[in-house]
Amino acid sequence: MSTPDGSAVLVNTVIERLTASYIFPDRSARAASLLQARLADGAYDLPAGSVLCERLSADLFEACADKHLRLLWHDSVESSRDETELVDALHETFRRENHGIHSVELLPGNVGLIALTIIPPAATGATKLAAMMQLVQDTDALILDLRETRGGAPDGGAFLSSFFFPDCDVHLSDIIEGPNGPPRQYWTYAHLPAPRYLDRATIVGETTRGGAHPSEVVSIAEQIELRLPVARSHNPITGTNWEAVGVQPDHYAPATTAVTVAHRLALEASANNDETSESSRAARRHL
Repeated sequence: MSTPDGSAVLVNTVIERLTASYIFPDRSARAASLLQARLADGAYDLPAGSVLCERLSADLFEACADKHLRLLWHDSVESSRDETELVDALHETFRRENHGIHSVELLPGNVGLIALTIIPPAATGATKLAAMMQLVQDTDALILDLRETRGGAPDGGAFLSSFFFPDCDVHLSDIIEGPNGPPRQYWTYAHLPAPRYLDRATIVGETTRGGAHPSEVVSIAEQIELRLPVARSHNPITGTNWEAVGVQPDHYAPATTAVTVAHRLALEASANNDETSESSRAARRHL
């Protein structure tokens, strides 16, 4: 069984990390008070292991209501990796997954389909993303299949989003780092190495899972890591983000049929545009 001193060291380390880096200082204060009270009551006088981590994680959730904030127990020292190793592993994942570009297809009716698994950093993935957009520039409509997209880099998201805006004057989002900032702004890019694909987007599918807070995994004891949200997204228009609520679709469809539904909607929109254009041409002929 762990000693009271050992439990105190672990709890104090968690509190120090929360105070220094957690994105909600008011919740950090509540968590500190709760953990210290439970420590004094002997709630953490347990062997170092998964049960202790689960108990601390439950108390953190009680104080902060944040599913991203939790302790992780590793059965062996080798399975615990520091932040540098995790970043290196992430970059290797980007490379092995073709920088997130799973497939680029042409569907019937001249509708492009791009399936992405991750959004890579702009520094390493921009040329790949530009080549992807080059391939679909002559399609009449485009579907971005994000059902398997696990997230990615904010600057990569800004780079990809820029293909759907006319210039560099759109303030897309901010990332506020730590408890008090500073914010990092993300705008559309002025120059793109491929043509822009301008049109209004329609979201088809299910509500997204609602993860808007980038997290770090830090080692706080042997075989124990803390997953800690260290930044939060901020929309410059709404002042909020999609954490815990997700992004709502314009047209609901089960994930399994979302691409089929999106393809049908694209074909219908294309047909309506063709009818409108033909009506305009006929009206001009009668002037």
